[in-house]
Amino acid sequence: MKKSCQTKSEKGLNLIPMSRLNNRRLSPKRVTSIGRLAAGWMILQTFFLATPTLAQQKPKNELSYSQFLEKLEKDQVTKVEVDETTNKASVILKGQSKEDPPKEVVLFEQNQDLFPKIREKNVDFSIKTSIDRSQTVGVLLNLLIFFILLSGLIMIVRRSANASGQALSFGRSKAKFQMEANTGIQFDDVAGIEEAKEELQEVVTFLKEPEKFTAIGAKIPRGVLLVGPPGTGKTLLAKAIAGEAAVPFFSISGSEFVEMFVGVGASRVRDLFKKAKENAPCLVFIDEIDAVGRQRGTGIGGGNDEREQTLNQLLTEMDGFEGNSGIIVIAATNRPDVLDQALLRPGRFDRQVIVDYPDLQGRLGILEVHARGKKIDSEVSLEAIARRTPGFSGADLANLLNEAAILTARRHKEAVTMQEVNDAVDRIVAGMEGIPLVDSKAKKLTAYHEIGHAIVATMTPNHDPVEKVTIIPRGGAGGLTWFTPDEEMGLETKSKILAKITSALGGRAAEEIVFGQDEITQGAGQDIQVLTSLARKMVTKFGMSDLGPLALEGQEQPVFLGGDSSNRNKYSEEVASQIDVRIRNIALDCYEKAKNIISENRLAVDRIVDILIDKETIEGEEFRQLLAKFSPVYGAEQKTDKIHSLLKK
Repeated sequence: MKKSCQTKSEKGLNLIPMSRLNNRRLSPKRVTSIGRLAAGWMILQTFFLATPTLAQQKPKNELSYSQFLEKLEKDQVTKVEVDETTNKASVILKGQSKEDPPKEVVLFEQNQDLFPKIREKNVDFSIKTSIDRSQTVGVLLNLLIFFILLSGLIMIVRRSANASGQALSFGRSKAKFQMEANTGIQFDDVAGIEEAKEELQEVVTFLKEPEKFTAIGAKIPRGVLLVGPPGTGKTLLAKAIAGEAAVPFFSISGSEFVEMFVGVGASRVRDLFKKAKENAPCLVFIDEIDAVGRQRGTGIGGGNDEREQTLNQLLTEMDGFEGNSGIIVIAATNRPDVLDQALLRPGRFDRQVIVDYPDLQGRLGILEVHARGKKIDSEVSLEAIARRTPGFSGADLANLLNEAAILTARRHKEAVTMQEVNDAVDRIVAGMEGIPLVDSKAKKLTAYHEIGHAIVATMTPNHDPVEKVTIIPRGGAGGLTWFTPDEEMGLETKSKILAKITSALGGRAAEEIVFGQDEITQGAGQDIQVLTSLARKMVTKFGMSDLGPLALEGQEQPVFLGGDSSNRNKYSEEVASQIDVRIRNIALDCYEKAKNIISENRLAVDRIVDILIDKETIEGEEFRQLLAKFSPVYGAEQKTDKIHSLLKK
């Protein structure tokens, strides 16, 4: 779908030696901290055990030793009970009620004179010994601190062991092992790439019935390279192969092989193929293989040693000294031009399957697959959606129906209608809808600009029909004009390219004819960039000028892929001047055609602009009806076309 808009090495880190890992187990700082903690805990618990009276709250009914002697002399004491363990005395005084607790007196360590005095006063006197738990508490506290220290030491040892284990196991493969039950994908779930499915059906047959081919002398293919743009279903197709063949399925990304440490990627490749050999026959799927399979020895300063070693190991495993019978490697990439030639040769990747954008029938099949779990209104035509979305990949179509479902839920509808689908297409192609312009000169300029695109495109032969014209801002554009091709995108003729350049200049032509040379805007900036690129390709790559069928500019190769860094032109300055003249002549000729179309249909331009300002959006069919109504030239052409079509019937 096309649109026209108004605006807008360092060496790797060294591995940690085991000696350093061992030193980390008991570092001096950790030993000092643990020692201080243990010493503080022992001093604290000894303090509380040695001076139990300090840890206890002073009772309210306690008597001092002097007060006790004074009351004893005055015969105010009736009973004394001494506890030798705590060295305290419980004293009951005269006149004290039975409910009141006895008074407590802290005695001295030596009490030889006290006991005779108590006996002289004929006081009820007794001595008892309570259980001493201080030693038991001390032992328990010491055991507690011992277990705390032991637990901390065990944690340190385990962390050190884990660190050393990780240092020795980082070279293992991170491949995800999947069986048929986990993939859950069959060929019926993959639509829009029927040619690729037919090509890969033989691989499934090889895995299911190898004797059918080995009896004739055929060998199982070692590798299949899936090449195609992003979102066309390469990963889904690989899962479908595993599901159809019912064999073990290994999947890994090419970036997971490349690490900072030299030799890690090669180790992971060996580990991956070792697991695959143990489960042969099986499939090994490497997604984005260009991350590890780029050309070797290219770029300024050489290549990456680690990546090249990984690639060398992959080449050896696929077709080296040892055979990998029963292992089929399926790789996917959207950059086949950057891959190393040794990786692409037969014996490693025997087949290259193109997974391209789906055609009309393919898009219809993809829409049917993704519409299964959604509530679609009966008025929605999937075929009409497929016709309106040329160039959409499978991922784009899935996103389209998902966006339509989101809009349906937001608008509180029970099923997806054609309105939500059309709004979803507009949002995906041009971005979110902005705030409509208020009636002003800018809105009028935008309307004339977009109508200029639409009228010039409609009046120019071999141009794609107009799908929609709108002056509602979307994304970075103040207005948009959509064109939907009648046929699938493919080879384009010189007349069609010139028609594109002419329609791209239609907006600028309308601004100049209506408002004058001084009132043209920068809204045609993107249009001019597009037409300049098309005109340069016509002259320098397509051979569509009087300079002849010469490829004056080839495919630019990046420096990191071995391209030339001098940026030297492949033609003389005289030829460069002639190229500039041809490009300018193409643009000026198309501009004159666009201005002539606008001038001849000025009345239609003004009438349709007024309608567009009022409605803000005009669909393609309505636009053609309005143009046939207000333009005598276009109306006569339409009548002639109808007569010819009737005569043919």
